Amino acid sequence: MGRTDETATRLTVFLSEDEQVGHRGLGQVLVERAREAGLGGATLWRGVEGFGASTTVRTTRFPDLASGLPLVVEIIDRPDLVEAFLPVVAELAPGSLVTREPVTVIRQP
Repeated sequence: MGRTDETATRLTVFLSEDEQVGHRGLGQVLVERAREAGLGGATLWRGVEGFGASTTVRTTRFPDLASGLPLVVEIIDRPDLVEAFLPVVAELAPGSLVTREPVTVIRQP
């Protein structure tokens, strides 16, 4: 039995570590909600440097000033399941940059 390729969707949500839901980080909450929704996988990435709409560069190069570092949540699953999760993202992260793109998932035997 050989390799199989499947079409999936990658949902990427760009955040800042300052963003909270109650007393919890928004990135953590999105990953937990993705798990609760039964999505195939989610990863929370912490950036070492970046800027967003404000054009203020946030960086770890100056540890005393390292607040608001960039975070990225990536979720990959079937297109219909990702689509069904979009209202959760809209509710929790209404002002965030969100991208959705087709990807190919390669499964090796």
